[in-house]
Amino acid sequence: MKAMILAAGLGTRMRPLTDKTPKPLLEVGGIPLIVWHIERLVHEGITDIVINIAHLGYMIPEALGDGSEWGANITYSDEQDEGPLESAGGIIKALPLLGDEPFLVVNGDIWCDYEFDHIISLAENTLAHLILVPNPEHNPEGDFALNGMKVVDAKQYTFSGIGYYSPKLFEGLPYGKTALAPILRKAMKEGKVTGELYEGEWLDIGTPERLELLNAELFSRS
Repeated sequence: MKAMILAAGLGTRMRPLTDKTPKPLLEVGGIPLIVWHIERLVHEGITDIVINIAHLGYMIPEALGDGSEWGANITYSDEQDEGPLESAGGIIKALPLLGDEPFLVVNGDIWCDYEFDHIISLAENTLAHLILVPNPEHNPEGDFALNGMKVVDAKQYTFSGIGYYSPKLFEGLPYGKTALAPILRKAMKEGKVTGELYEGEWLDIGTPERLELLNAELFSRS
């Protein structure tokens, strides 16, 4: 299985830290946030990784290279000329790099101890499998709900930013700036999205305050 790390966002909520550093390169516990993802992916047997880049994007390949330092094979989907394409737009542009099989997508601005599944298979007629988490303080109502194994368009849990997708979910969609949520909601109405609740460690590192809290937590453990 291939994985894609979404790393093209502007990081506006993280300013001023992201004025000179792309958010994925901000350090958590002394390690760039994106490296936590790469190391965990490789540990779980996923070594082919696509990373999309936009805001200060040139700095990410400079820092990570081809990924061989971590046992990964990294390729880059460059959005620097057109600007960030949002989640679905970035995935659509990267589809030629991701291949014909289901792939994993991870938001670059989360931190978690979720164990990525390199052998997951999507059931027939399933276009996506989403990892949901209990609602954090900054998203108290949630994004989607679970009805058994199906994800439905109601508010119950928060989407973690981790999902397994069939390329068919994006079939026929035009190139350009595109949000992911409307595409998922359409598939949900067709009963083609499954999911699960993950109750382990998870944090959306969207602001300097959350980054500071996480660093303090990790420092206290060391």
